[in-house]
Amino acid sequence: MTTAVTLRDIFIRQACSSREWVSLVLHLGKVKISLLTTLATAAGYLLATGRITAQLLVPTAAVFLLASGSCGLNQYQERKIDARMERTKSRPIASGSLNPATALLISGVLIFSGFLLLYGVGGRALALGLLAVLWYNLVYTPLKRKTAFAAVPGALVGAIPPTLGWVAGGGEILDPRIGSVALFFFIWQIPHFWLLLPDSSEDYEKAGLPSIAKAFSAEQVRRILLNWLLSAGVSSLLIPMFGLLNSFLFRLVLVAAAFWFIWNTVAFLRSQGDPDSSRNLFMKLNIYAVLVIANLSVDRMLAS
Repeated sequence: MTTAVTLRDIFIRQACSSREWVSLVLHLGKVKISLLTTLATAAGYLLATGRITAQLLVPTAAVFLLASGSCGLNQYQERKIDARMERTKSRPIASGSLNPATALLISGVLIFSGFLLLYGVGGRALALGLLAVLWYNLVYTPLKRKTAFAAVPGALVGAIPPTLGWVAGGGEILDPRIGSVALFFFIWQIPHFWLLLPDSSEDYEKAGLPSIAKAFSAEQVRRILLNWLLSAGVSSLLIPMFGLLNSFLFRLVLVAAAFWFIWNTVAFLRSQGDPDSSRNLFMKLNIYAVLVIANLSVDRMLAS
């Protein structure tokens, strides 16, 4: 009886340890952001091919690995800054839950695995994946320490996943159709970076990071955000002009989604900087991107 209990206790401890380890890795890779990036890649592939095939799994899995690895590498690069900020001090490396060297090794393995998968997809997809990782970790991440406007060039990483999926599906990289989708995700990425910054201005000051909340008044920040948020809503309406969305019904859905988002954006401006309003709109910004992805993908598959 004693032996059975002892073995059971060991099994439970190992199971708990495994769950904690998986949780740490998922937190390191910012799995929610990585999944959204993966959905954008899948949308690009579906727009190019019009159907779901087994080949779809390769580029989407590759992008998920690259995105997770890049997020982990970003946390390694900013571990000292993260430890000084309330918003980020619970991250695995900053909190001490994960050794920096271990986190760096995990991130490297994820990135290498992603590149290995993309190598089998083709040279253009591999080049786009390489560009995304280099731009995020070697351009955007260090630029955040120098300028409050790092999000503008950094938003290029948002335009790459749908383009990579399109290329993996056999599309031409300079096709204006995927260009219109990439433009939407580029514009969408900027308020995604900035929307919660006004609520974290004290954190940024403690960490010594430049912030638009320090460069402008609260009212000016809200208006800057308003311009980018409205631009994200309007830019999605340009997509049908480039030959995507064949169904009148799905065009109506896109217009309805855009007006829903714009309505919420105007309500945010009237909230006078309420933190709950910022977080609520941040969630709706992500929902809006998913709605655009789903609308484009389903319309393309039905048309095929």
